[in-house]
Amino acid sequence: MGAWQPRDEVESGTGWRLWLALSTRVWPDESWDGTPAAAVAGLSEIAWECASLRSSCPGDAPVLRLVDSVVFVVSLPLELWRDDHVPVDADRAALLHSDLAGVVDHFAGVRAVLAEGGGWAELV
Repeated sequence: MGAWQPRDEVESGTGWRLWLALSTRVWPDESWDGTPAAAVAGLSEIAWECASLRSSCPGDAPVLRLVDSVVFVVSLPLELWRDDHVPVDADRAALLHSDLAGVVDHFAGVRAVLAEGGGWAELV
């Protein structure tokens, strides 16, 4: 995934906000209704936060590569599942699980890069 080092306080703050956004729960909790739409609802919030981060940082800021990678990774499961309000069966549950696992793995990698570059490695 590469390395990242904040250039200034604005980029450091953006990195920190992204780190916090990626620290939220991705897997459905015990209140999940069994639908894919509910399972990926939190990804919409993360995509919204990424849009906010993009608008608050200069366009050439290296942290935006990480922001864009998050947007890209959440876009597929959102596109596939956000309007699916039918409870999953075993086959669809496996597909949904695979999609969410990919998101979780990517988030962990981005958080590690942010923590290392931002000096927050002890938080990972």
